[in-house]
Amino acid sequence: MSFDTNFERYAELAVKIGVNVQPMQTLVITAPISTAPFVRKVAKKAYEAGAKHVIMEWSDDELTRLKFDLAPDEAFTEYPLWKAKGLEEMAENGAAFLYVTASNPDLLKGVKLDRISASNKAAGQALHAFRNYTMSDKVSWCVLAVPSPQWAAMVFPNLPAEEQEAALWEAIFRATRADMNDPVQAWHDHHAALNSNVDWLNSKQYRYLHYTAPGTELTIELPPKHIWIGGGGHNEKGVFFMANMPTEEVFTAPLKTGVNGKVSSTKPLSYHGNLIENFTLTFKDGRIVEATAEKGEASLKQLIETDEGSHYLGEVALVPHLSPISQSNIIFYNTLFDENASNHLAIGNAYSVNIENGAKMTKEELEQYGINTSMTHVDFMIGSAEMDIDGETADGNREPIFRKGNWA
Repeated sequence: MSFDTNFERYAELAVKIGVNVQPMQTLVITAPISTAPFVRKVAKKAYEAGAKHVIMEWSDDELTRLKFDLAPDEAFTEYPLWKAKGLEEMAENGAAFLYVTASNPDLLKGVKLDRISASNKAAGQALHAFRNYTMSDKVSWCVLAVPSPQWAAMVFPNLPAEEQEAALWEAIFRATRADMNDPVQAWHDHHAALNSNVDWLNSKQYRYLHYTAPGTELTIELPPKHIWIGGGGHNEKGVFFMANMPTEEVFTAPLKTGVNGKVSSTKPLSYHGNLIENFTLTFKDGRIVEATAEKGEASLKQLIETDEGSHYLGEVALVPHLSPISQSNIIFYNTLFDENASNHLAIGNAYSVNIENGAKMTKEELEQYGINTSMTHVDFMIGSAEMDIDGETADGNREPIFRKGNWA
């Protein structure tokens, strides 16, 4: 199939499966200016689907780097409140939100970490109310990716420079099913397959998950009435949407204080323009008590110190080693893709929809049920072909969930 055909289908997937634009709905797109050709195609598809407005929020890597290099320290303690309030207002009025990433994993390499930390905290505080709309699935939202030259060069360093972006486009089309004859139907079929595992796990209501792999001996307690989710979800108006493209995971929330043991990463983590590699976290009663990394240890510790909630986990996700992205043997250096090749966990905020009636709970009520809250939510990959996972029932029986990286 031609590039133009796949490109068109990818844009259609963003609109029809990702955010599932409804007639007279506003679509808000956040994207780097380098992705303008793709965004224009998405906007066309959105208007054809009946969108009332397509509102753009552009970014630019070069301007971002200039600010981190040259702006005064005070600039990183502020976030435009008009922007945060505008997002809240659009969410309140039922807008859908599409995030197009075109990451340069090394964008902020060499920047003072205290500047990055201050910027993240300022944004996290200002956007807290808006993020409640997405983290509780009150609105439709979706994250997908488009190649950048820097990202493509990192993923395919052995290809000639003029072939790298094309190779990454091909990998993205394949991972998102855009290269199939009927991508929209393929996604509906995929959603149904993921939900067969969701239904099984929800029927089990395991109390503990026990992880065993090289460098990993970890026990995670799950809260009562936890809910596993996979594939797409529904916003508060009942409209189906797919938050991540690609997605191969089923996930739930851990009990905040119920994580004990040690876990080792199996893929690099790109965190705000810095790579963190080969790291290990040690937990006691849910809290991270030790963190080491072969590369990027300072960035890892900065992430953990974002706020009190970032010392705990907010997500546990299961992904078979035989997932299509894993079998591609490509390290994407991008969490959106790499998390769908590997079992993973997330530092920070939990999704309120992962506990019964959680979407209607306040922050304080969620904490009472053992659901972590934080300004941040960062996934990191821990799965491999050597990982076993057991589920322990409320009466103490242990049953295999994963063996050698795949569903048992």
